[in-house]
Amino acid sequence: MIKLIDLKKKFDDRWVTNGVNLEIPDGKMTLIIGRSGAGKSVLLKQIVGLIKPTAGQVVVDGVDITKLSERELNVELKKFGYVFQFAALLDSLNVFENIGITLLEAGMSKKEVLKIVKEKLALVHLSEETLKKYPSELSGGMRKRVGLARTLVTNPKIILYDEPSTGLDPITARAIHELMFNMQKDLGITSVVITHDVELFKYADYIALLYEGKIRYFGDAKEIWECENPYIYQFIRGLPDGPIKTEQQHFKDKF
Repeated sequence: MIKLIDLKKKFDDRWVTNGVNLEIPDGKMTLIIGRSGAGKSVLLKQIVGLIKPTAGQVVVDGVDITKLSERELNVELKKFGYVFQFAALLDSLNVFENIGITLLEAGMSKKEVLKIVKEKLALVHLSEETLKKYPSELSGGMRKRVGLARTLVTNPKIILYDEPSTGLDPITARAIHELMFNMQKDLGITSVVITHDVELFKYADYIALLYEGKIRYFGDAKEIWECENPYIYQFIRGLPDGPIKTEQQHFKDKF
């Protein structure tokens, strides 16, 4: 389980997270939704240790990672995999090198790494013919799959996804969602997903909504469309009126 306790992060004079309390269940898929600029990606990066919180705790399997030394943190973070919004592949490396780079840098032989890379490619439904291709030769959906395969090479217990279907057409997005869902179920992975895509709701177990630095809703994804929480009701229907202020409402309040 991941447990966030009164988590806060301040940049200059702005609190991006301002008292986030959230328990993310083990072995389930939890979505974190919210408006653009609400701090979802900052929250995700605090969970994985890429950004150090100003205050609060990030407890992973009973260990508060905010209190660890850099060396201890590096050991703890081996539990995590992180799938970046645009896959973040290295253009100068081919698919094999992009996926296997962590293992190669750790000193494993190319033969050992090749075996593991092929296994992970199969998990994301890509053929071995992809190994010698470069990112520029791949479609958006293929790049997402390669990014996911790279995350899987270390066999993480937890995978964090930052907008996994951004920039993809609806058909490709659904294929990526189904892949995420099947891997989460088959491998028992805990998945935490930042998304705006309501199509992903049907694959999730839980949904949390972040607004003005706090979690305003957490509940079962299967009950989301019947939920009467005013924040979630407004957000998923795209309504202009409600507790979530639009830019127009902010302008009216100011003047």
